[in-house]
Amino acid sequence: MGTSDKRKQSLYFPEDMLKEIQQEAARQDRSLSWIVQKSWRLSRKEIMKFPGVNEVEGDDGEDDVRGQTE
Repeated sequence: MGTSDKRKQSLYFPEDMLKEIQQEAARQDRSLSWIVQKSWRLSRKEIMKFPGVNEVEGDDGEDDVRGQTE
């Protein structure tokens, strides 16, 4: 593994998600940082399959509902 860059970064999670991460960190006797880093490493290939904001075909990025009928 390469050198480790230990810059600090603030991340914000919904309260219920943060509680779950904290509980899992306690269960595994690991840090929150370790849990989040491991989660990213395990899921990043799947996440990278999601289209980017400007990559959705036919989507101009606007959430405008004018002119739509139900």
